[in-house]
Amino acid sequence: MKFGPIPIETAEGAVLAHSTTAGERRFRKAHRLSAEDVALLRTAGVSEVVAAVLAEDDLGEDAAAQTIAGSMAFRGIEAKPAATGRVNLHAKAPGIFTVDAVAIDAINAIDPAITIATLAQHAPVEKGQMVATVKIIPFAVGSALVDAATEICAAGEIFAVNAYRPVRVGVIQTVLPGIKPSVLDKTLRVTEARLARTGGRLTAERRTAHEIAPVAEATASLVRDNDMVVIFGASAMSDFADVIPAAIEKAGGTVVRAGMPVDPGNLLVLGTLGGKHVIGAPGCARSPKENGFDWVLDRLIAGLDVTARDIAGMGVGGLLMEIPTRPQPREPLPAKSQLKVGIVLLAAGRSSRMGGPNKLLALFDGKPLVRRTAERALGSKASRTVVVTGHQRERVRAALAGLDVTFADNPDFTDGLSTSLKAGIAYLPEDSAGVMIALGDMPDITSDDLDSLIDAFRKGGGNAVVRASHDGKRGNPVLLPRSLFPAIAHLEGDTGARHLVETEGLDVIDVEIGAAASVDVDTREALEGAGGVLQD
Repeated sequence: MKFGPIPIETAEGAVLAHSTTAGERRFRKAHRLSAEDVALLRTAGVSEVVAAVLAEDDLGEDAAAQTIAGSMAFRGIEAKPAATGRVNLHAKAPGIFTVDAVAIDAINAIDPAITIATLAQHAPVEKGQMVATVKIIPFAVGSALVDAATEICAAGEIFAVNAYRPVRVGVIQTVLPGIKPSVLDKTLRVTEARLARTGGRLTAERRTAHEIAPVAEATASLVRDNDMVVIFGASAMSDFADVIPAAIEKAGGTVVRAGMPVDPGNLLVLGTLGGKHVIGAPGCARSPKENGFDWVLDRLIAGLDVTARDIAGMGVGGLLMEIPTRPQPREPLPAKSQLKVGIVLLAAGRSSRMGGPNKLLALFDGKPLVRRTAERALGSKASRTVVVTGHQRERVRAALAGLDVTFADNPDFTDGLSTSLKAGIAYLPEDSAGVMIALGDMPDITSDDLDSLIDAFRKGGGNAVVRASHDGKRGNPVLLPRSLFPAIAHLEGDTGARHLVETEGLDVIDVEIGAAASVDVDTREALEGAGGVLQD
């Protein structure tokens, strides 16, 4: 493949590297030029274009990505059709992701033109979640390189989603003087919720003294009618011969591992009895927050074996988020009020339904609409306001003159909403806990409305999606946590935040702000009805 400027006379069949305009006709990036296209460009005065010219043995980006993905062996995963040189692969069911890291590394080492990115080994996934993506970087790649990748794929299963099974779990809770029944009851509720997440079911509970013999007896009893037994000790394990590991052995079982290099979760015990697993849960498992117990439990429910060596290898990445209820936290947690939220104000659109005028420049109380919305963003608790420009970028910037906003230009705004989202988020500082996606054409949104969303986001610990709503119906703006930023980077075309909210499985907090959440001005009638005056 050759890449670079080429004369328009020889450009037939070439693939455009950038969006190019010929009069009223706009050719998108990656468009393959026909003889008619070349004639239009020549008539418009275009003498050369930056493009890729494919060799005879080259495969186009989509064909190459589709060929590599089609050669892969995988389970529980669905490959989507190729687009823009990318094939995305999604989980068919919730479960645990496993991957042949050696094979992935080998494919990525063939040539920088071919890339495969996946989730981490043993990552928990939801149904429909993207688990891997095959991406061809240039517009085409040599067929020999593609053949090398498919040869590696032919060696065996490259990744899988191991679906959760509907396991039955019996629970034992030991009791010491002073332990409150409410603590035990809450532990049951948390455990039931944890199992429900993976399709498991808590079927029975026993409460015993914190002694080896009664715990061993209860374990042997419960393991007969359940797929797994979980033991919550009233006192944390302090020695490898302590009550829980000793009870597993007294019942006739084997202790696989006592202690794990994951914090929270250090004091976990894993054993087997009668071919079934017995887990001595660490104290942190009484909390719904992620801890080492989740790592072991989820893998077992997904049908994966967990060995002593597996647990020993969990230390890298095993320093997890602190649980606030621990008696002696490792580090003080940052105040929720300090979570920084940036606003990305979308102002790149063409106002195509207006029939000509740019709605963002319409006057509301004598002020351009885009300035009105930007000022309200600046008046909120947001740490930064980024304005994404595209259509009539100079006029929009002029309307915002003097405001303390950051401009993010999006030259590909005609390719869809996703391009503006990515352009805006790229300008947020690394310490941003989340981003609020605000539309430039919502005249009734106030600074107080924006603050209500930010307050709800902070109260939720910065981990949930927060949406403005009106009478129970979702609206705008939408506030996304930082954990979704990587997913935004993979959006294509006219796909926006709503897609992420529906597919990523995060908690959603709806904040009622009234009619402002559903008032935008896409048409001339709507704009004038809201009090706006269009400008030529």
